[in-house]
Amino acid sequence: MSGRQSAEERKAQIVAEVLRLADEIGPDRLSTTDVARAIGLSQPAIFRHFPTKGALWLAVAEDIADRLQSYWAEAGATGPQARLKALIGAQLTAIAETPALPSILFSRELQVDNPALREVFRGLLGAFQGRLVAVIRDLQAAGDLKRDVIPEDVAILLTSLVQGVAIRWTLGARGFALVPEGFRLFDVQMELLRAKEGACDA
Repeated sequence: MSGRQSAEERKAQIVAEVLRLADEIGPDRLSTTDVARAIGLSQPAIFRHFPTKGALWLAVAEDIADRLQSYWAEAGATGPQARLKALIGAQLTAIAETPALPSILFSRELQVDNPALREVFRGLLGAFQGRLVAVIRDLQAAGDLKRDVIPEDVAILLTSLVQGVAIRWTLGARGFALVPEGFRLFDVQMELLRAKEGACDA
């Protein structure tokens, strides 16, 4: 690549290349040699920016966290029904636009070898579920959602729906459009949880 880059620009380039290669060859098989070769750097040059492979993966996790949080922030639809769907859509869109995400999240090797990375993802999951819980409570307060279900359980159910469709999409060589399929299943799930008129809560 021509022209000198600042250290921050170079780090961002390395992280972006890790995400691209993690999708192409898998996160567990990815080496710093692969990254260096793809960018046209020497391996020691990678380590000048990230002293260890673990530090590189942590930077990747933090980049993913920033992306997800910006997607969630943009899901500011009015009304709890629209907001809940927008949050699910934000998560699905983030995965569709960063296809390596499911592989990284479910990489046993990465999770076992890098506790700091595991903590970033655990924190992200907690933050996402927290946002869902707040909207689910609003839906219950408005009488739009069954009140005899625990909001935290609904949040886990919806998170599992996103994770499940993402895994299916990944394993199925992305043979379907992720976001519409996720929305289709979300609508089915919400119909089952919707408070029916005239029905009394258990």
